[in-house]
Amino acid sequence: MKNIRDFDWQTSNSATHRWISGTYDLTRLKSVDVITSVWDNPDIAHLMVGFGFHDGENVVFSVETRREAHEAFNTIGGFFRQFELVLIAATERDILRLRTYIRQERVRMDPVALSHTQMKDLFLPYVRLAQDLSDTPSFYNTLTANCTTVVFNLADSLWPEMPLDWRVILSGHVPDYLDRLGVLDQTSDANEGRATNLLPDTSNLPASGLNYSELIRFGR
Repeated sequence: MKNIRDFDWQTSNSATHRWISGTYDLTRLKSVDVITSVWDNPDIAHLMVGFGFHDGENVVFSVETRREAHEAFNTIGGFFRQFELVLIAATERDILRLRTYIRQERVRMDPVALSHTQMKDLFLPYVRLAQDLSDTPSFYNTLTANCTTVVFNLADSLWPEMPLDWRVILSGHVPDYLDRLGVLDQTSDANEGRATNLLPDTSNLPASGLNYSELIRFGR
């Protein structure tokens, strides 16, 4: 994979740019995490999916709007083809640190219980989506083609009978929805709103000998 984002963010709007290439052995897939990030209204979250490998590598996919320099996101504009759709592949150090430490958003990471074949079957559609968007750009839509609905369309091959639910629209409730479907890893803490799945901002955690992906899982 090329053009994986690995920025070093100083503020929400400034970063040291770094685009990298990565080779991912799908036989070494180890984990899948559903990541939700809430910035204001707890009912609305940005949805991302992360993949972990046995060699310690991680890549996170995020469906977002491709905004031009003069544009600011607004929900109404998202209904009327104001923004193009973009798929970002990024390191955890980039995309999760940006939301926890820089933007101070409430981010949680919920592991999904999948077989190795299911992990692979979820990873490859992201690659195909990236190729499709490269060949034929597409518009973002606030209701039908956003960070949540695109992910659920990609997951349809795994759970073709997945019921429609209000939590797909109110994306802040996606972890609860997946929990009710029984697809979350039940070895993680299911009590107290899965509080242990909230990610720290890392600013006050010991970093000695740990990379970012290890750091955000410290003590979990």
